[in-house]
Amino acid sequence: MNVNKFLYCPTPDAWLEAALENIPVLLIDHANCEKKAASTALNLMFRYVDKTKVLLQLSKLAREELRHFEQVVTLLKARGMDYEHISSSRYVGELRKGVRTFEPARLIDTLIVSAVVEARSCERFTRLVPLLDAELSRFYADLVRSEERHFRVYLDLAEMLSGEVPIEERVGFFLERDKSLVEGRDSVFRFHSGVPVVLN
Repeated sequence: MNVNKFLYCPTPDAWLEAALENIPVLLIDHANCEKKAASTALNLMFRYVDKTKVLLQLSKLAREELRHFEQVVTLLKARGMDYEHISSSRYVGELRKGVRTFEPARLIDTLIVSAVVEARSCERFTRLVPLLDAELSRFYADLVRSEERHFRVYLDLAEMLSGEVPIEERVGFFLERDKSLVEGRDSVFRFHSGVPVVLN
């Protein structure tokens, strides 16, 4: 499935403008996002040890996310930028508030949320590629393929675990939340923030 057809809205141009004005924050928060994505995959591996197919897929994803984290931190260092602590955006936390608390719905919803996050990352990488300098443009163009694959893996796992129960309604629920967060206003600029009102 094409990411742009999957998502309910594109990233607003105002976010892209903020990204170009805040490259250090973009890279630092991107590194954080890769680290958190690896952590999410690992946490699911520890929680659902009985699901072998899921474990193997998540293990591959975690390794890729950590490699991307290392690449972003290397880019920061090469540009004389410090990898420092910054606050997270509210995006993932707000998406996760909609996750159901009973199994297997909890796992299915968590996988759907991860698919939505990866799809949004892929869409933002694609939008950034023609706007960035040559080095960053090449880097993000390479990441597009990985993020699109991760999106598909998470969605496929959710569909597999749901069995004969359709997941379209749950996917739509989280895509509506994504749209609201992406088009909404945020007080800071982050990789997954909405349109920043005050850049920080």
